[in-house]
Amino acid sequence: MKKFLLTSVLAASTACSMWAASTAACAGCHGATFEKKALGKSAVVKGWDAAKVEKALVGYKDGSYGGAMKAVMKGQVARLSPADIKDLAKQIAAMK
Repeated sequence: MKKFLLTSVLAASTACSMWAASTAACAGCHGATFEKKALGKSAVVKGWDAAKVEKALVGYKDGSYGGAMKAVMKGQVARLSPADIKDLAKQIAAMK
């Protein structure tokens, strides 16, 4: 029982940490609330709705979206699952 409880707590804390940090990788270029043009080249993402963010992230991942930052963003989103992209889009859209 102790092993099960410990494993459950560890899994839950890891999941919470991953969720809380999911936009952290973005902040260096886009700003903590997505208020900056990434490296001075991209559009400001703050204010985008979730559907627009999701479309952009999916496009970066499959190579069908992006201008000057396409190669950088393709590498950033490569590891994201469709569920991760939806979650990230919701988080970004909530930053008004």
